[in-house]
Amino acid sequence: MSYAHRLDGTRRIKLADFDPADGGGLKRGDAEKKTNQLIQELIELQELLYAARRQSLLIILQGRDTSGKDGVIRHVAGPLNSQSCSVTSFKVPTDEELAHDFLWRIHKQTPHAGEIKIFNRSHYEDVLVVRVHELVPKAIWRSRYQHINAFERSLADSSTIILKFYLHISKEEQKQRLLEREKDSTKAWKLSIGDWKEREYWDDFTEAYQDALNKCSSKHAPWFIVPGDKKWFRNLAIAEAIRDALVPFQKRWLDELVALGKEKKAEIVEYRAGKKQAE
Repeated sequence: MSYAHRLDGTRRIKLADFDPADGGGLKRGDAEKKTNQLIQELIELQELLYAARRQSLLIILQGRDTSGKDGVIRHVAGPLNSQSCSVTSFKVPTDEELAHDFLWRIHKQTPHAGEIKIFNRSHYEDVLVVRVHELVPKAIWRSRYQHINAFERSLADSSTIILKFYLHISKEEQKQRLLEREKDSTKAWKLSIGDWKEREYWDDFTEAYQDALNKCSSKHAPWFIVPGDKKWFRNLAIAEAIRDALVPFQKRWLDELVALGKEKKAEIVEYRAGKKQAE
């Protein structure tokens, strides 16, 4: 059983059909134990990915305010080796970025071979926020689904593994998290009146997310709907999905590294033999 709901474009979905409070029938302690085990597997798989340098991994995190993007980065990606795992956050576009096409700032942040890159928000903001707040004409943002699909197809064809996660929280859970921020002095810096104002567009964002999920899911760049009301279950679902996406490459990476190791050993033996003859 997979804890995250994978979408590959073969069926249309409605977010109302997915329970954001789902916990997979697990208790928190059991889920956290499973998550820790998965993270240990991810650490090993990351090392193979980095050493083989045949593929790269792009993880896209999208969700409403307080949905847990930072939490996922901290708890799931935090234990990974920062040498080959990094995060890019996409804020309001700069003047330079606005002077280019909407994918320009995205493309130059995509991962190198052997690297894991996590996008905290992404190019999907240009069919979400831009759409809801009518920042560009409808004809422009509607055309962007096709551009996004072509862009992701190009990345996949260049051996990038693409995993996109929508962190699905309820309106009531979001309200509670916003109120908790006000009570916690260590989180008060996150407070923004804009978070409360955005709640007024809840239904509009729901429609925008549904369209993005339905129009931009494919086998090579799937979306995953992740129940997000329970933070511990959210972390488990995402860790499992990442592990499952990398495991099919494990044997190939190992075989390549073993072959490379033999070549390196042969070079050393040859070097030592030559040095001995010279003596």
